[in-house]
Amino acid sequence: MKTVLKVLLWVLIGITLGLVGWTVYTGGSEEAININLIWGYALLAFAVVGVLCAALIDTVTHPAGLVKTLLGIVVVVAVVGTSVGLVLSNNIVTVPNSAGGVFDKPFELRISEIGIYVTYIVSAIAILVVVYDVVSGLVRKVLK
Repeated sequence: MKTVLKVLLWVLIGITLGLVGWTVYTGGSEEAININLIWGYALLAFAVVGVLCAALIDTVTHPAGLVKTLLGIVVVVAVVGTSVGLVLSNNIVTVPNSAGGVFDKPFELRISEIGIYVTYIVSAIAILVVVYDVVSGLVRKVLK
């Protein structure tokens, strides 16, 4: 099974590099960009399905880990909910675009802001976890 997954990984990497190379070769044509976007969405869908299947299999084979899984889901819902709350509490602003106009579509602006806030919150949590890990490791060494 590992060999099959390695071959699949290299095939997916090869297709991705080929599509990126084709986009560069065509000078960023709209057709090439659209196909790359579709490929990216397909990879994202494949990854989401794979993660959900792996989580389901892990839950069935190791039911004791269900609490950690549910805790992870609660954290994700809390982060996304907080981000949505922050975005909905702000006024919509217009964003200048490269053509000299403005981008003022509220739905797209809110979705992108939610993504930005999620990134900020998750980055802050990751930094805090790393700092906590380093400090607790130093405290354990000092107390030994």
